Amino acid sequence: MLNALEVVTTVVVGLMVGVEFSVAFIMNRILDALPEDSGQLGHAHGGRMLGALMPFWYTASLVLSAIWAVAGWHHHGAGLVVTAAGLLILSVVMSILLLVPINNRNKTWTPENRPADWKEQLHSWNRYHYIRVAVIVAAFTLLVAALA
Repeated sequence: MLNALEVVTTVVVGLMVGVEFSVAFIMNRILDALPEDSGQLGHAHGGRMLGALMPFWYTASLVLSAIWAVAGWHHHGAGLVVTAAGLLILSVVMSILLLVPINNRNKTWTPENRPADWKEQLHSWNRYHYIRVAVIVAAFTLLVAALA
């Protein structure tokens, strides 16, 4: 049973990392290259879509990691899993405090109502997102290492 939990947790976290990595290094560059207001509208739509999905994904990743840490407490790699869970907690705190407020504003913007500093706000979101991606990549790496 522990083996199944380890695999499911690693896959769920790995897929989440893949989505967030794709947003950071692929989707944002595509959206930023679109003409006129298309990029901002794409960011707003992406914020609505992923803003609805990602809280559940982050929560599931954290809960699964915590269950693995408790269930595998006396097994090899438990410290790695606990550290990974701590990093996932950090990613959730970062999301709530730094990224979600910007995303909540961005997802309501249209060319008619967006603030004058909308580009700066999106750049701030991107900077925070790069850091969050690094944190969840580190958590994923620790979970993979704990499998060995």
